[in-house]
Amino acid sequence: MGIMSRRTRRPRPTSPTPASCPCGLPAAYADCCGRLHRGQTRATTAEQLMRSRYSAFAVGDEAYLLRTWHPTTRPPGAGLDPAPRWVRLEILGTTEGSAFHTTGTVEFRAHYTQGGRAGSLHENSRFVRHEGNWVYLDGVTAD
Repeated sequence: MGIMSRRTRRPRPTSPTPASCPCGLPAAYADCCGRLHRGQTRATTAEQLMRSRYSAFAVGDEAYLLRTWHPTTRPPGAGLDPAPRWVRLEILGTTEGSAFHTTGTVEFRAHYTQGGRAGSLHENSRFVRHEGNWVYLDGVTAD
């Protein structure tokens, strides 16, 4: 995304703000992924970006999802479905994606409930550096 010439208000998340961070790290949301969502800091690794994007799905922060999506693969909207309740994130593996890399992958399983049924999404996501920031490029779902 380009730099905006004027300040605009970011839409507030549609879900209630959780006390503990949905990403699974032992921290309060406000001190963990909430800082990234509010633009107070940026992800330093591909895994940190993956965790913050999962949390954005959990709290309904579409603006953050779009800001952290590579411009060549970013859709016009994230199309957040309010039906699933995201309940847990498992990081299954990572390759590269550190502060010293320009690419990285994160394999994860995101658990949810919908209509009283448990489900999960298993994906191997690709991340790249774009204008100095980690962004989501694309992913391949499994299962």
